[in-house]
Amino acid sequence: MRARRVVAAAAAAAAEAVRRAQSMVLVLDNDNARRAVEENAEVLLLGYAPWCERSAQLMPRFAEAAAALRAMGSAVAFAKLDGERYPKAASAVGVKGFPTVLLFVNGTEHQFTGLHTKDAIVTWVRKKTGAPASRIQSKDSAEEFLKKDQTFAVGLFKNFEGAEYEEFVKAATSENEVQFVETNDRNVAKILFPGIASEEQFLGLVKSEPEKFEKFNGAFEEKEIIQFVELNKFPLITVFTDLNSGKVYGSPIKLQVFTFAEAYDFEDLESMIQEVARGFKTKIMLIYVDTAEEKLAKPFLTLYGLEPEKPTVTAFDTSKGTKYLMEAEINAKNLQDFCLSLLEGTLPPYFRSEPVPEEKGPIEKVVGRTFDSSVLESPQNVFLEVHAPWCVDCEAISKNVEKLAKHFNDLGQTNLKFARIDASVNEHPKLQINNYPTLLLYPAQDKSNPIKLSKKSNLKDMAKFVKEKLQIADVETVAAGDIVKDEL
Repeated sequence: MRARRVVAAAAAAAAEAVRRAQSMVLVLDNDNARRAVEENAEVLLLGYAPWCERSAQLMPRFAEAAAALRAMGSAVAFAKLDGERYPKAASAVGVKGFPTVLLFVNGTEHQFTGLHTKDAIVTWVRKKTGAPASRIQSKDSAEEFLKKDQTFAVGLFKNFEGAEYEEFVKAATSENEVQFVETNDRNVAKILFPGIASEEQFLGLVKSEPEKFEKFNGAFEEKEIIQFVELNKFPLITVFTDLNSGKVYGSPIKLQVFTFAEAYDFEDLESMIQEVARGFKTKIMLIYVDTAEEKLAKPFLTLYGLEPEKPTVTAFDTSKGTKYLMEAEINAKNLQDFCLSLLEGTLPPYFRSEPVPEEKGPIEKVVGRTFDSSVLESPQNVFLEVHAPWCVDCEAISKNVEKLAKHFNDLGQTNLKFARIDASVNEHPKLQINNYPTLLLYPAQDKSNPIKLSKKSNLKDMAKFVKEKLQIADVETVAAGDIVKDEL
C-alpha cells in the first residue's frame, strides 16, 4: 500500500510539473500570433491540432523544454498555436502541418526537425540562440554536466581559436541534435572522456550506453566532424520508437538490420546482438522493434508479408529499397554471416509470397514463389492479370478475363494459359507494377518482353488483341452467343 502511495505521489508531482511548465507557454490566436513573433527577439512556437496524436505526444515535451530553457536563463518566449482553430494565424507564422516547431530569432524562421524530446528541443534552441558549443572549464562543471547522461561531442583545444577550432564550431552549429562541449583544460576533458592521452587537440563522442566512448581520428574539417557524429551517435542497438523513426529512416547508414520480438524474448538476444553490432559500427544499423507496439511493428511486417510468432530478423537497404529476410536460427554466427553478406552485397533479396496453391483452376493462381515456373519458365503463352484486393476496377476486369479464358479454352487453345496474381501480397523482381489492374501477355518465345494490354479495351478488342499477337486463327467464327455477345 505504501509503495502505491509513493508511485501515486510521484505521478501527481510529475503531472504538476508538466502543468506548471505548460503555464509558461503563451496561447496564440488570430489576434496575437503575428504580434508575438514581431515583438519578441526569440520565440519558440508549437503549431498543433487537437485531433493530432503526435501533437498530443509532443505538447508535454515542449512544455518541459520551455521549463528547462527558462531554468537555464534563456530569454526565449514560448508559445503554442491551435492551427486547426486559427488557420489564418497558422498561415501567417508559417505553420503548414502538425505538429510544427518553429524558432524565430529576430524574425528569421528556423524549423525544428529533430527528435520530439525535451533534450533534443533544448539542445537545438541553445545552438540557435547562443553559443553552438558549451564551454566547460572546471572539474565541478564537468561532473555536473555528466549527470545529464546524454550524448555529446567533446573537443579539447589549446586555444579557442585557429582554423581547426573554427571547423569544430561550424560542425557544432550545423549538427542540430548532439550537444557539443569545448574545453582547453586536459583534466576537465579527462572527466568527460577518460580515454584522452597526451593530445593537445582532441574530439570524441560520448554516449550513455555500453559503447560509451568513440574517438575521432579524422581531419578537423566541418564535413568530417559532422559525418563522424552522424555515423556514431546511434547506440549499438537502436530501439525503434515513434519519436526516432524519422531519424532512423534518414540515417546516413543505409544498411539496416531489424529484430522484431516481444520484450521478454529480446532480453535473451540483446547482449548477443550488441556483440555482433560492434563489428559493423558505422556500416550497418542494428534496430530493435517491439512487436507488442503494433503501430510501429505492423507497417514493417506488412511490408515483408510476415506475422511472426517468434523473434524475426530482417534487413533493409534504404538506398535501394531492397528487403532481406534472415531465415536461419537467430544466433551470433548466423547473424554475423547475415550482416556480412548484406555488407558485401551477396545477400539474396526477399520477395513476399503467399503459400503455393495446391490446386489449379481455369485461371491459375500465381504467387511470388511460383512466378518463375508458372510464367517465365512455362512453355505456354501466358495471359497474366495483376490485381490487388483494394482496387475498385479489378473486379470488372477479372470477370472479363474469366470470360476470355473460357472463350479461348472453348477454341481448344492449349498453348495459352490464363493466370492471376495478387500483387499486394506477392512480389517478384521481374514484376514491377504500380497500377492495378494490369494485363500482361507473355509470348512463349519472348517471356522477357511482356506485352501490356489496355484495361480500357472491351472484351471483343481483348480477344482480337490476343489473337493477333499470338497468331490464333478463326476468333471471329465464334457464335454470337459467346464472347462478343455482351459487347455488340
